[in-house]
Amino acid sequence: MESEQLFHRGYYRNSYNSITSASSDEELLDGAGVIMDFQTSEDDNLLDGDTVVGTHYTMTNGGSINSSTHLLDLLDEPIPGVGTYDDFHTIDWVREKCKDRERHRRINSKKKESAWEMTKSLYDAWSGWLVVTLTGLASGALAGLIDIAADWMTDLKEGICLSALWYNHEQCCWGSNETTFEERDKCPQWKTWAELIIGQAEIMYIFWALSFAFLAVSLVKVFAPYACGSGIPEIKTILSGFIIRGYLGKWTLMIKTITLVLAVASGLSLGKEGPLVHVACCCGNIFSYLFPKYSTNEAKKREVSYYFPLKTLWRSFFAALVAAFVLRSINPFGNSRLVLFYVEYHTPWYLFELFPFILLGVFGGLWGAFFIRANIAWCRRRKSTKFGKYPVLEVIIVAAITAVIAFPNPYTRLNTSELIKELFTDCGPLESSSLCDYRNDMNASKIVDDIPDRPAGIGVYSAIWQLCLALIFKIIMTVFTFGIKVPSGLFIPSMAIGAIAGRIVGIAVEQLAYYHHDWFIFKEWCEVGADCITPGLYAMVGAAACLESARKKQEGIVGSSRVCFAQHTPSLPAESPRPLKLRSILDMSPFTVTDHTPMEIVVDIFRKLGLRQCLVTHNGRLLGIITKKDILRHMAQTANQDPASIMFN
Repeated sequence: MESEQLFHRGYYRNSYNSITSASSDEELLDGAGVIMDFQTSEDDNLLDGDTVVGTHYTMTNGGSINSSTHLLDLLDEPIPGVGTYDDFHTIDWVREKCKDRERHRRINSKKKESAWEMTKSLYDAWSGWLVVTLTGLASGALAGLIDIAADWMTDLKEGICLSALWYNHEQCCWGSNETTFEERDKCPQWKTWAELIIGQAEIMYIFWALSFAFLAVSLVKVFAPYACGSGIPEIKTILSGFIIRGYLGKWTLMIKTITLVLAVASGLSLGKEGPLVHVACCCGNIFSYLFPKYSTNEAKKREVSYYFPLKTLWRSFFAALVAAFVLRSINPFGNSRLVLFYVEYHTPWYLFELFPFILLGVFGGLWGAFFIRANIAWCRRRKSTKFGKYPVLEVIIVAAITAVIAFPNPYTRLNTSELIKELFTDCGPLESSSLCDYRNDMNASKIVDDIPDRPAGIGVYSAIWQLCLALIFKIIMTVFTFGIKVPSGLFIPSMAIGAIAGRIVGIAVEQLAYYHHDWFIFKEWCEVGADCITPGLYAMVGAAACLESARKKQEGIVGSSRVCFAQHTPSLPAESPRPLKLRSILDMSPFTVTDHTPMEIVVDIFRKLGLRQCLVTHNGRLLGIITKKDILRHMAQTANQDPASIMFN
């Protein structure tokens, strides 16, 4: 009885495995010929659609559905194999929206029948807010845990806190009793590996870096291959309606969370901010399956990309608030603030500083262009050689080179986030960094600020050379690191490159203003003993420039050109570009059929000639086109299957 009902509705329970299991479109056509008996009379009954106007060849759009009510009834009942999407397919927006409207109409019609139905209606209405609340809670908690774990494992390469093994270097020194000014940098509770195990700290540094990198790439390769990369391009693709099974699943979430910590701790030139977007999307996708409103409708999961109504904006804002509250409660940065790079500048910038700011913007654009071209070239090289077949070996090699070169330089050995924080920070009276090793000018006649501009000392000049080497190192290694099979983001490396360049330019402008304060560009603002230039501000400007150039995408570039459908090129203006003739790439004699050609002949032509498309004419006039997809959908219909299930196979 059930099979009869399905048959009369235009579907049958058992799918035609001889067609869907084929490996190519040609095999699908060959397999369909075994189960189909093409008759002209049957084709006439089937050809009632509106794809191509004709008598025998018209493609229909669905099964034997005669009315919109019948269609809605059919959408309500889950039929095995119908209404579901295969991997790497595109969802049917119209079908999903129709299902959602019918579900909403059914709930509204039943909510007055009983208290239970009213409760279900309220639950359905509030399910969206519940999803974003749970997503915000999970995203904030995971972000805080990832930050804490990454900081601890990064410091683990240098040493360990004997008093509390779960403390990183900074937390371990909070309990230090060395409170005098001379002993402020001493921390007896923190022991380096050179003091505990072996005399060479570089060996332990490289060992931990390789161990973290190997463990990260192994977990990604074995358990969740989709956990590599940043995930943002794929998420944009999924939001546009594409199906990638498992990309936002629980395994991907768990493995990406673990391997993101390992990848950052290994010292590779990558960041964790981009992959955190993937982590948050995984949380939202997993929680959406707890609510029927979203679990059974693919379009509702993607309504942000389809259209952006006001309610979605408020829900997104609410989810961000919840995540920020959780992150503030966890306090991963130890300063009771939500931002990683908290800086405060007391000196404003002046008009003459616009020129170095423009130079930093130009540098950011050059960095973005170089990175995009170089990284694309390297990715193509990886695909075309055997090197791309061994992702574990590639990660180990990149991690080894990074660790060996980074260790001698204190600015490359630092965690990238800590490096950016140090470059942003302005020099104060208690700063012990080499970047703040200025000589005290005893001849200053006027003190305008607590810390005026001073001549650079030996430590500052040494730091500039080390920053120049770190800049070259970061530029090269970021090109080779972004794209390997571990979770990797581009935000932090780009900011680090810009911050290094900005700090170098800031120190140069500062010293130029100090030694040449009588120049007309400095004379009005930079007096002797005045705090005129803030190098940390230049680091922030450079970081913003490089970050924007590396991730910037052009939304649309529109141009105009002439297109002439003529045998001879007409006369063009003198300044017009050289004409491009398409005769060599056009099919001058495409295969055509008339509108009276029987459908079985058209199918046979596609099967035997291997056509991709065929033009339909009437008295020499073009009526439309039949593609191989249309043929497959027609054969699915005649086999009592859902024609919408034919997507890309």
